[in-house]
Amino acid sequence: MTSGQLHLGTSSWSSPDWVGPFYPPGTQPERFIEHYATVFDTVEVDATYYRMPTKANVDAWRSRTPEGFTFAVKTPGLITHEKALVDVADDTARFLEVISGLGSRLGPVLLQFPYFNKQAFASAAPFLERLDAFLGTLPREVRFAVEVRNKAWVKKPLVELCRAHRVALVWVEQAWMPSAAEWPKLTGGPTTDFAYVRFLGDRKKIEELTKTWEKTVIDRSAVLADWVPVVRGMIDNGVYTYAYFNNHFAGHAPESLEMFRRLWQEGAR
Repeated sequence: MTSGQLHLGTSSWSSPDWVGPFYPPGTQPERFIEHYATVFDTVEVDATYYRMPTKANVDAWRSRTPEGFTFAVKTPGLITHEKALVDVADDTARFLEVISGLGSRLGPVLLQFPYFNKQAFASAAPFLERLDAFLGTLPREVRFAVEVRNKAWVKKPLVELCRAHRVALVWVEQAWMPSAAEWPKLTGGPTTDFAYVRFLGDRKKIEELTKTWEKTVIDRSAVLADWVPVVRGMIDNGVYTYAYFNNHFAGHAPESLEMFRRLWQEGAR
């Protein structure tokens, strides 16, 4: 079997706290992505969660990155959170039309859902019914990934739904979600021909330690070490894998990524 490829990036590139530790001193925000793309080959676009991107945004991202660079793009929260997939056909069509301007640089489109309480959905079943209908409207030529924040929903019905629609169920490293060892057991492996992993951490806990993101403030090396064989299993089985690191994981996303890379390389020796 042909091995898959691993692409590592961070969740966003816009943190001003990275100037000095990651970006050269004096780098202006509009030049961040240019430097970023000389170091890493993929990034997750966080800004699109907060507001619908414009054609000008997309054109700038494409023009300032090299061929072969990949943007994983978050679906606007308007669709996944505020409307929770209800009456979103026009919003979704507009979003997909704009990001199609990325051309060959467009990677997976992330549908990041919040934790839904009992008032939102009494159980997983009504959410899955709504998700099933929504996924059925999406273009097959675009890769989509689904992230849920309800651990109890990570079961066979959700897994089978993702497989049926050929979307990736996101494996999340987060305080209340399954551990690295639990994800393969709960899902039976990736749900399509690519995998999507997010290293999010514990936002509340880390913000008690810091609210600036220029350095690592908590040692998460043991957690990363647990993930190395899990991700390697995906790669060895020919699964194209994207993994993204958030500042909230350990304090400084680029350093978390590099720590994972070091552990990965050590494991290959």
